[in-house]
Amino acid sequence: MRIRGLLVIMFSVSAVFARRRVNRAFLKMFQSEAAQSDPCHDDETDKPRQCVPDFVNAAYGVSVKASSTCGSPPSRHCYSSSSPHFLAGQTREVCEVCDAENLSKNHPAEFLTDLNNPNNVTCWNSQILTPDTDGNVTLTLSLGKKYELTYISMQFCNQKPHSLAIYKSMDHGKSWQPFQYYSGDCRDVWDRDHRVSISRANEQEALCLDSHLQDGAGTRVAFSTLADRPSAEDFENSPVLQDWVTATDIKIVFPSAHFQPKVESNSISSNHSEERNLSEPDYSRQYISVSDLAIGGRCKCNGHASQCKFDKYGELACDCQHNTDGRECEKCKPFHFDRPWGRATSSSPNECVPCSCNLHARRCRFNMELYRLSGGISGGVCYKCRHNTAGRHCHYCKEGYFRNADKPMTHKKACRPCNCHPVGSSGKICNQTNGQCPCKDGVTGLECNRCEKGYQQSGSPIAPCIKVPRSGFANYGRSGGYTPASEPGYARPQGDASAACAHCKQVKRKVNMRKYCKQDYVVLVTLIRQVNSGSKWLKFQATIDSVFRKSGEVRGLQQQGPVDVWVKKEDVECGCPKLRQRSTYLILGQEESSRRAIVIKNKTVVLEWKEEWRRRMKRFQRRSRKMCPEK
Repeated sequence: MRIRGLLVIMFSVSAVFARRRVNRAFLKMFQSEAAQSDPCHDDETDKPRQCVPDFVNAAYGVSVKASSTCGSPPSRHCYSSSSPHFLAGQTREVCEVCDAENLSKNHPAEFLTDLNNPNNVTCWNSQILTPDTDGNVTLTLSLGKKYELTYISMQFCNQKPHSLAIYKSMDHGKSWQPFQYYSGDCRDVWDRDHRVSISRANEQEALCLDSHLQDGAGTRVAFSTLADRPSAEDFENSPVLQDWVTATDIKIVFPSAHFQPKVESNSISSNHSEERNLSEPDYSRQYISVSDLAIGGRCKCNGHASQCKFDKYGELACDCQHNTDGRECEKCKPFHFDRPWGRATSSSPNECVPCSCNLHARRCRFNMELYRLSGGISGGVCYKCRHNTAGRHCHYCKEGYFRNADKPMTHKKACRPCNCHPVGSSGKICNQTNGQCPCKDGVTGLECNRCEKGYQQSGSPIAPCIKVPRSGFANYGRSGGYTPASEPGYARPQGDASAACAHCKQVKRKVNMRKYCKQDYVVLVTLIRQVNSGSKWLKFQATIDSVFRKSGEVRGLQQQGPVDVWVKKEDVECGCPKLRQRSTYLILGQEESSRRAIVIKNKTVVLEWKEEWRRRMKRFQRRSRKMCPEK
C-alpha cells in the first residue's frame, strides 16, 4: 500500500510539473506575440520596411451631417414589409409617424454610422420628398484626416433611390470631386455616359452605373474605388490611383427631382390606406431611408506608419517611422533631407536619411542636382555651419582657419585660427592643412612672424625683412628673427639699419593724365629671371607685354620683345621698388639708354600690375594724341 501510494504521489507530482511546462510554453507563445517588434522594422535584416495601419471602417461612430431629416414637423412614413402571415412574395404596407421630439419615433443621422445590427435595424429617414421639395438630399461626413479608401457601402431600409452620387474631398471639404454616379438614366440626370471605358489615361474619371437598379441587387449599394481601374494590380507604384483613393470627407447626394420609388404591384394595403381618398396623391413612401453607411479603408500614412493616433492637439495623425513627419508622413522630419522623400513600397522603405554635417549644423536642405551628381547617394546641403567650418557637409575649415590635426572633424575645436601676422604676411588666409600663412619676401614662420636667415628687420610694413648688407652692420640680427610688438608692427631696427633705407620714401603714387604725359615711356613688362648680380646693380631679363606710351626720343622699345631691366641693388633690398621674378609691373620713366634697356632710378614709377588698370591705360593712350604735347 505504501509503494502504491508513493507511486501515486510521484505520478501526481510529475503531472503537475508537466502541466507547468505546458503552461510556460503556452504563456511564452503569447509573450512572444506581445513582444513582437515594430511592424515598420525587419528584425531579421535589421532594416526598415513598409508598414500600413489596420484596415478599418473609417465611418464608424463619425458624425454625419444630413441636409434633411424627418420629424420636424412630424410626418407620416410608409414602407413595404413582408410578414410570415402572408403568402410568398406578398408584402404589406406599414406606416408610422416620424417625430423628432419622440425618441421612439426619431430617425436621426447618428443611426447611419452606429453599430449595425441586422436583428435591430435603425434607420435614418429624410423628409418626405414632394414635387415642391427644392434641392437635393445630402449626407456629409468628415473622416478627420486623409484615408485611402477601398469601398463605400450603403444599406437602405426601404427602396433604393433612382439616382445618387458619391463625392470626395481631399482638403477637408474645401473642394469636391466626383467619386461615383448611379442612375437609371445617366445622361438625363448626371449628363454622363453610362459605363465609360476606363484606361490608364483616365483612371481618375468617375463612372456612372445602373447596377443598383438591376434585379437581385438587394438593398445595398457598394462602390469599390479600385474596380475597373487598370493600375489596381500595381497600386503601390501608381501615384494616380493613390491620389484617386485618397479622401478626407465624403458626400452622398440624392437628387430629389429624380426620386422614383418602386411600387409593389402585389402589396396589400392596410385599412388606413383603403380609407384615404384615392384621388389625393400620397407621398408617404417618397423618402430616403438608410440603415448603415460604411467606409472601408486605411489611415493614409504612405507606408511609413503602422497606426494612427490622436496627437497633442486632439487631431488624428500617423505615428510616423522611418524618420518621416507630417499627419500623413508625407515629408521628412527636420535635418533628414539627405535623400528625397518617397512613399514606402514592398521593395524599398524609402526612409529619410539625416544630413551629414559633422555635428556642426542644425539645419539642412535637399538639392536634387547634387543628389543626381552623387549617383543617388547624397543630396543634403548643410545650413549655417558652426565652429568655424564651411562646405556642403561642414567638412572643412572656413577662410582664416586651418585644420586641427589633434581633433576629429566632428569636434568643436576641429578648426584653429590662422593668426597670420598683419605685417609679415601678405594675407589672412593660411593653408587649411598645415596652417602656413602666406609670408612676404624674407619672412618665415607658421604665422609669418620672423625673418629668414640672412634677413633683418627693415622697419617698413611693405618689406619688413631685407637682406643683411655686407657693411658693418652685417652681424645685426644674426638669428634672423624679430618679435612683433603688442600691437601689429615690428620693433624698430637698431644702429644704421634704418639709415640704409632712408632714401626710400613710402608714398602713394597715382597715375593721372598729367603725369602720364610727362613720361617718355609707359610700358608693361614681365620679369623673367635675374641674370646678373653685381656689387651695385641688379639686372633682370624681361619681356614687354604692352607699350602704352613712347615719345620721339625713345626708339628701342618695341612690343613683344626682350628687354633688360637695371635697378640698384640697395633699392631692391629696401623694397623700393619691390621686384619679384615672374611678376608683371607697369613702369613709367622719362629716359632710356641706348643699350635698349630700362633703368629704374629714383624718379621712375614702378607699380605691380593689376589687370583692372588696362582699360584706364588704354583710355590714357587714346587721349594722349590730343592732350600730350610732342617731345
